[in-house]
Amino acid sequence: MRFHPWIFSGAIHHTDKDINEGDVVNVVDEQGHFIAVGHYQQGSIAVRVLTFSQVDIDHQYWVSRLQSAYDMRKHIGLAGSPNTNAFRLVHGEGDHLPGLIIDIYGTTAVMQAHSIGMHLARNAIAQALKEVTTNAIDSIYYKSETTLPFMEPENGFLLGNSDNNIAIENGLRFYVDWLRGQKTGFFVDQRENRALLEKYAHNRRVLNMFCYTGGFSFYAMRGGAALVHSVDSSAKAIELTKRNVELNFPDDPRHQAFCEDAFKYLERISLTSHPSPLTTYDLIILDPPAFAKHRGALHNALKGYTRLNQKAFEKIARGGILFTFSCSQVVTKDHFRNAVFTAAAQARRKVRILHQLHQPADHPINIYHPEGEYLKGLVLYVE
Repeated sequence: MRFHPWIFSGAIHHTDKDINEGDVVNVVDEQGHFIAVGHYQQGSIAVRVLTFSQVDIDHQYWVSRLQSAYDMRKHIGLAGSPNTNAFRLVHGEGDHLPGLIIDIYGTTAVMQAHSIGMHLARNAIAQALKEVTTNAIDSIYYKSETTLPFMEPENGFLLGNSDNNIAIENGLRFYVDWLRGQKTGFFVDQRENRALLEKYAHNRRVLNMFCYTGGFSFYAMRGGAALVHSVDSSAKAIELTKRNVELNFPDDPRHQAFCEDAFKYLERISLTSHPSPLTTYDLIILDPPAFAKHRGALHNALKGYTRLNQKAFEKIARGGILFTFSCSQVVTKDHFRNAVFTAAAQARRKVRILHQLHQPADHPINIYHPEGEYLKGLVLYVE
């Protein structure tokens, strides 16, 4: 048995007629021998496996699974850390809970379902989560309107009701908009990569493209950047970026934020023009949203990554550092590297790899589910 957490519809001979989407089902082989228990759903992925053991999916099951996830975060120094109270507690298949995401922001947990089965189990999961975390969590917010739009689930608190939306990451504070923000309100998967960027920021002129809520920006400022420009096409994101920078560096003149399309911004900046915002950048961050959410979009996504990185290579100063990322699951590390290498060649720049980046430990990859490796990045030195 390969223990992959997905069972595809093509591998199923037949199902019971009374099965509904989201039901907990047993999967058996042709001889009737038990294989797994999981959530049934329509589509190519017919069953998301909850366990390969013949156990009931009851309160004790949820407590056991969540306790395992919580213990792992304790062992890697996240749960209970005085300097970081924002982290991912449950990462879907990586924590043997396919279709479930739980991020922690201080004393609030934000839960997101990516399957109907997890949506139907949300209250049971919330009760188990409260038990596992004891006094560490006092509110649980459910946010699945964007991940299950065909069901139109209502976002809202399952337990508690917190308006304390300031979290801490490596000693820096930031506002979390779990009501209207993307994902669960913040991208906790870039925590370690932001910390790395801080080490390179001293005296550099930094451009943070697709800044969202400004995470890389305020790390760059703490690292001693000469100036930081944050760019995003969303006015709401720019407003939150400004608030986050002000929260950590009040009245600091080094930061400016611009609501503009990334490609248009890169088109109009010049290495020789001055003053700001048309200035020379010697540290650029490219952290775009997923360009490909399914395999059919892969070709166009790779063209997009190549075009974006080529523009950055053309604009960045000599001796500059480029942090470039892809969060598209269907884009492999090789796909992404080839797109970036093509961009460097087209821009005719000499480029060296300093670091190869990936998702942090609180976004674990199930060894039987390589598809869980979604975040990839490169830190490049550009001559």
